[in-house]
Amino acid sequence: MPGMTRKTTSAAPPVLGPRALNRATLARQLLLRRSTMGARDAVGHLLGLQAQNVEPPYYALAARLDGFAPEELSRLMAEREVVRIVTLRSTIHTHTAEDCRTLRPLVQPARDRELGQFRRGLTGVDLDLLVVLVRELVEAEPRTMAQLREALTARWPDADPQALALAARCRLPLVQVTPRGLWGRSGQVALTTAGHWLGDSSPAAPEAPAPEAPAPEAPAPEAPTADATVLRYLAAFGPASVKDMQTWAGLTRLREAFERLRPRLVTFDDENGTELFDLPEAPRPDPDTPAPPRFLPEYDNLLLSHADRSRVVPPEFRGRGRRGNQAFRTLLVDGFLAGVWKPDAGVVVVEPFGELTAAQRDEVVEEGLRTMSVLHPGEPYEVRFGTVVPR
Repeated sequence: MPGMTRKTTSAAPPVLGPRALNRATLARQLLLRRSTMGARDAVGHLLGLQAQNVEPPYYALAARLDGFAPEELSRLMAEREVVRIVTLRSTIHTHTAEDCRTLRPLVQPARDRELGQFRRGLTGVDLDLLVVLVRELVEAEPRTMAQLREALTARWPDADPQALALAARCRLPLVQVTPRGLWGRSGQVALTTAGHWLGDSSPAAPEAPAPEAPAPEAPAPEAPTADATVLRYLAAFGPASVKDMQTWAGLTRLREAFERLRPRLVTFDDENGTELFDLPEAPRPDPDTPAPPRFLPEYDNLLLSHADRSRVVPPEFRGRGRRGNQAFRTLLVDGFLAGVWKPDAGVVVVEPFGELTAAQRDEVVEEGLRTMSVLHPGEPYEVRFGTVVPR
C-alpha cells in the first residue's frame, strides 16, 4: 500500500512492523491483558461491538474483561444504557446510548450513499414522507421489518418492498428493542426510533401526514466532530492510517480531520511506507510482549477495522476466518489469527490453521474452558482439536 503524501520533515518517522502494531492494537482492544472496567465503559471505549447475531458482543467482552458476566450486558440493554443499531459499515453494532445518539449521525452520509443502491426500487417514493410514516408506525409500537414492508407497500404498491424497508433503516436511526439481544432470551427483531427508545424529546408525528406537506422530522442529534471520533478511534484501534479509519467507519474524506489533528498526534510508518497516526501517550508495548490466546466471536471488530489487516491476520491465513458467506469464530494465538472454533453440545472444537506447540495447545485449552465458564457457568465443557464445519 503506498504511503500517503505528507509534508517533508527533517527526519524519517519510526517504522512499526506487524508485531509492534499487533501488540499496540491488542493493548487498546483490551486483549493483551483483561481489563477490570465494566461492560458499559468497555463498549464505549471500543466504540461499539459488532452484533449481527445476539451472542458476539457477549463473547467479545468475555475475551476482554476480568469479572465479566453476561447478565451485566443484558441488564445494560434492558435498562437502555446500550442499544443495537445499524451504524458502522452498515452493520448492527451494540453501542452505548451516548454513542447511539452521536455516532449514527456521524455515519449518516454512508447510509445516504447506501440508499442510492436501491433508487430503482424507490421510483415515485417520497422519502421525506416515508420517514414521517415510519416514525409514526414504530413509535406507536415496535415493528418488524416485515410489518414495515407491508405498511409501506400499501402506500407505494409499485415500489420494491425490500427497498422501502431498507430506505426506512437508512433514513431513520432504528434500534432493535429488547428482548432481542438479551443473553439466553429469544425475540424477533422489532424496531423503534433511537430517540423514542432512549426517551429523547422529539415533536410528535401528525395523526395523518399529508403527502404534499409532510411534517418536519425531529431534529437529529448533533453529530460528533470527525476530529473527536478520530481521537477515540486511535485510542481503540491505533496506530492507524486514514484509510484504516475509513474502513472502520465506512466513511470517506477523513483526511482533513487527521490533518487538523496532526499537531496533537505522533506519526509512524508501517513497513510499506504508509503513514500511521497515533495518540502520543497511547500504549505501544514491546513487540515481544506475551499475548495469551483469545477466543473471539465472528465479525469481531479487531479483524475488520483496518484497511491493512496484517497486524492481526498473517498473509498466509487471509480469508481463512470465513467460508463463503459464513464467518467463523476466530482464535488468536500469540496475538494473531491462528484458527477458528465452535462450541457444540458441551464441546469446544478448535481448528488451528497451523502447528501449535504443546505449550500453546495447553494455553488454548485453558482459555477455551475459561471462556465457556464465563458464559455458561456450571455447564461442563471440554476442548477438542478438530475440524470446524459451517453451521
